[in-house]
Parts: sequence; C-alpha cells; structure tokens
Amino acid sequence: MPVQTSEPSATRLVLLLTAGLATFAFAPILVRFAGDTHPVALATIRTVSAALILFPFWLRGRKTGLVEKWDRKDNWYAIAAGSFLALHFIFWFASLAYTSVASASVLVTIHPVILIVVESFNKTGRFSAVTWLGVLTAFSGSVLLGVMDTDPAATYSNPVLGNIFAVLAAVLFVFYLLLSRRLRAKGGWLDFIFRVYVGTAIMCLLVFLVMGVSLKVTLIAWICGIALAIGPQILGHGSINYSVKYVAPTLLSTLILAEPVFAIILAAFLFEEIPSLPESVSMIVIMAGVGLAWLGGSATPKTRGQ
Repeated sequence: MPVQTSEPSATRLVLLLTAGLATFAFAPILVRFAGDTHPVALATIRTVSAALILFPFWLRGRKTGLVEKWDRKDNWYAIAAGSFLALHFIFWFASLAYTSVASASVLVTIHPVILIVVESFNKTGRFSAVTWLGVLTAFSGSVLLGVMDTDPAATYSNPVLGNIFAVLAAVLFVFYLLLSRRLRAKGGWLDFIFRVYVGTAIMCLLVFLVMGVSLKVTLIAWICGIALAIGPQILGHGSINYSVKYVAPTLLSTLILAEPVFAIILAAFLFEEIPSLPESVSMIVIMAGVGLAWLGGSATPKTRGQ
C-alpha cells in the first residue's frame, strides 16, 4: 500500500505552485530558442521525454510498494486525461498558425470562466462572490493584455478557424483538469502524473505519425524540448497536478492566468523586452484578480491520502 501522508499546509501549496508557475514562464522562452521547429515535433519531444524521465522513478516506486496498481478503468481515465492535455497543446499551437497571438491568447484563457460555471453547476465547488469577481477580473486582465498584442496591419490565413482552435484548446484543458482531480484522489502524485503523461505522450505520438512530421530537428531544439519536459511539464504541470487534490480546479486554472506575467518579466531580463505602461496595467489587473480569487477560496471536499 502507498504511504499515507497528511494534507499539505497552505504555505507548502503556495510555495509549490509559485515555483511551478515560475517554470511555466520559461515555456515561451524555450519555444523561441527552439526556432522554426514544427510545434508537433517539439510537443512530441517534450511529452515523450517527460514520460521517459519519470519512468524509472515510477518503476522504483512500484517495486517498493509506493504506488498502487490501478484497475483498467482508472488507467483508461489517465490516458484520457493525458490525451486531453496533448490535444490542448496541439490545438493551442495550431491556433497560432491561423489567427493572431492576441486572439488566441485571450480565447484560450476562458478556461477559468468555464470551470467556475461547471464546478458551481455540478456542486463540486461552492464559490463566494469574491472568487467570482477574482476570476472575472483576472480574465479581464488577460483580455487587456491580448489587446495590447494586436497588430492591426497584420493579416492571418484563417482567423475564424484559429479562434475555434483556441476555444477548443480551452475546453480540452477544462476536461484535463476535471479528470485530473478525479484521478488524483486515488493515489500519490508520482503514480498519477506518470500515467497521465504516458497518455499525453501517446496522443502526441499518434498526431505526429498521422501528420507525418519530420523529427529531423536541431540539437538546440532537442535540448529545448527536454527542458520543456523537465521544467514546464514535470515541475510546472506537476505542481498543478499535485495541488488539484486539495485545491479547486477553478482556482488552479485562474492561477495559470498569471503565467504571461511571469513570462513578460522573464523576457524583460533575457531579451530586454520592457513591457509598456498598458501591459503593466494589464499585469496588475491579472495579479489582482488571481489574488481575489484565492482570497475568496472555495469549499471543495477533502480527500484521503497523499
């Protein structure tokens, strides 16, 4: 049987999520360093690397009794959750090929709004007016930040299709988080993320093979892909996956809206891309909204174990 531990303290969760969020900020930086690498190839390198890196740790845990044997139904749920995450990545990348970064970025961030409605409707979370205000405020900040990135002179091949892809990416992320909470209640963190990331890798490989994408990429692209696996995926998404057992998916989803803020700050240091005054105001609005959402909190049911 796996080792049972007490519920982590609020301080531990905040520190863990802050560290995870910081690694998310490196994702666009690493993608930029990867150059013109096909997004599906980069996503495949990232997801397969994450599964391979975790495999020996999961295998050791299985041999020492630190992970449980899941039944077939739960394994299929884990593959489904991983597939939703993989498709989220793929549709998000695809949206950027057809529409503006501004439109895609705004539409993909509707997931906190979808989640708070779904959780309230399903009565899996009871949210205060302050939390609702925080979610809507953070989303408004994302809209403002997206507007700042609009280039009126630019032309895009198929904005309607790109916008649809971005909305699909948001919906897929909602399914991923909801399934993650269901599965995370069953066992430890390592056991959970390994099974889900195997599902993510399988889906990316299938899309990679169906599309016939070439894996002939540069060495720096391989390095960036592996770095994406270790940082944003294992540490970043891993912190979200650890916390989803104790924190409502809506709050976690709202927290992710702060990722562009961290990325902009990081880009300012690495590339001297200093944010404009309107961008700075948007960042303040986002962080204020995230703070309000977490201040309001939610009454979600507690679960057993780690």
